[in-house]
Amino acid sequence: MRLFPRFLNGAGQLYVGLVLAFLYLPIFIMVLMSFNASPFYQLPIDWSAGWYTALAGNSQLIAATWNSVTIALTTTAIATLLGTAASLALYRYRFRGKKLLQALLFPPIAIPWLITGTAMLIFFFAVGIGRGLHAILLGHVALALPYVIVVVSARLQTFAPELEEAARSLGASQWQVTRRVTLPWIAPGVIAGALFAFAVSFDQFVVSYFLSTPGQTTLPVEIYAAIRKGFTPEINAVSTIIIVLSMTLMLLTARYFRFGGEK
Repeated sequence: MRLFPRFLNGAGQLYVGLVLAFLYLPIFIMVLMSFNASPFYQLPIDWSAGWYTALAGNSQLIAATWNSVTIALTTTAIATLLGTAASLALYRYRFRGKKLLQALLFPPIAIPWLITGTAMLIFFFAVGIGRGLHAILLGHVALALPYVIVVVSARLQTFAPELEEAARSLGASQWQVTRRVTLPWIAPGVIAGALFAFAVSFDQFVVSYFLSTPGQTTLPVEIYAAIRKGFTPEINAVSTIIIVLSMTLMLLTARYFRFGGEK
């Protein structure tokens, strides 16, 4: 009788291991190949940092990377600020059409980005915005905003309104209530929403591809263009750097903030 639970336990561990291998093995191989001197991935690996040196001289790839970082950080700041304010408004106030407005937050998440990119391209040309980094930024903010609102609103559902009422009864103004009571409580949700916004923006290809212009592209678009011309291990090098920075950011966030609400 004890063999069956042990079998299930072992099968569960094997399944989790296979899932982790499926997720991380391609990344691990890519990191290894970024240190392989051979451009054809010959084995055994001839260890070298030559592709990182070549990356330092690739002005197009570096410019696209900085464009992606700049747009992602700006998108994160704008979407987090607007999304948090919208979440607080939806939480605190009752008005006509509120339920419809909340329901309209989900279609932009569910609609394929190919359709969204096409619609944005047509709309931006119709109103005179055109294409370029400014158009990409507007498109990324529009894509990231629903994620922030949904995440922060979910956090607000665990907030006790009695805390705000107690603060007001002690003479606190609305701004003091928000700054000293509400924001500290929803901080984990705000941080999670900001991480979502950054990931959506930095990883966005379709909308960036539709709205970019020659010489003003983001990293995903530049990588796509490089692959079409002929794959270069410099892409492995820049991807490895991004992975290391992203994992470091996630580990630091997980270390200093618990998404259960305690810091």
